[in-house]
Amino acid sequence: MSTPPLLKLPPCARALRLETERGVFAVHDARPEAAPVGTALLVPGFTGSKEDFIALLEPLAAAGFRVVAVDGRGQHESPGPREELPYAQGELALDVLAQARALGGPVHLLGHSLGGLITRAAILLDPSPFLSFTLLSSGPAAITEAQQTRVRMLIEALGTLEMADIWEAMRAADAPEAPNPPEIDAFLRRRWLNTVPEQLMVTGRQILSEPDRVAELAAVPLPKHVVSGTTDDAWPVPLMDDMARRLSARRTVIEGAGHSPNAERSAATAASLTRFWLST
Repeated sequence: MSTPPLLKLPPCARALRLETERGVFAVHDARPEAAPVGTALLVPGFTGSKEDFIALLEPLAAAGFRVVAVDGRGQHESPGPREELPYAQGELALDVLAQARALGGPVHLLGHSLGGLITRAAILLDPSPFLSFTLLSSGPAAITEAQQTRVRMLIEALGTLEMADIWEAMRAADAPEAPNPPEIDAFLRRRWLNTVPEQLMVTGRQILSEPDRVAELAAVPLPKHVVSGTTDDAWPVPLMDDMARRLSARRTVIEGAGHSPNAERSAATAASLTRFWLST
């Protein structure tokens, strides 16, 4: 679970609703003072939300980019039904394509963790709305066996327990070494309770069973970028190194970061994204 270091939007950003042909999505929309040199769409990961990218908004807008971070269908402040079929990967990929088109495309696309798998599926359906693709802490296939065990337990709990009870159990089992500020803890709980359980169950199964589609992605003629921290508990860093080689992608390792460089080392992450986007 990504923990944003702050919650207040910078002056360049607004909390808005993005209207698309597939529904309305909650977004944070950051814009530079002058005409943008490009637009980027940021898609969050499992249990995540648009707030995971707050710390990137100001430096990326200062570099000249319009940046739109989105809550996917059923995530936090974007509505979603209480049934499973709408959260199939193909459906979520179609949502990403609709979001890109609503932004006027083509856009630079970034997917964090699970978001990397969903955005990859979108590109494989139709790469035309995109200028480039960044996989942020997202691997070639299913997550590690250790994380699979945790996700299976979560899926089982989601089918039998209330969301509030699951939250309390998770916090008791995974208390952070350094306590979060009260407002961050309150936000994390609120985000969890706002997220549709069926979204978590279906996307949880996706990260348990995702096939390796790197060869398919490598055949798509888009500039690609693989970014991670120096450690990662969902996909081993050497696995992402190998994926980058198979994709002929730019590779960036953010020193001192784990699974969420966007939140943990935002300045270095924003700098790496800026360099990549300006070069494409």
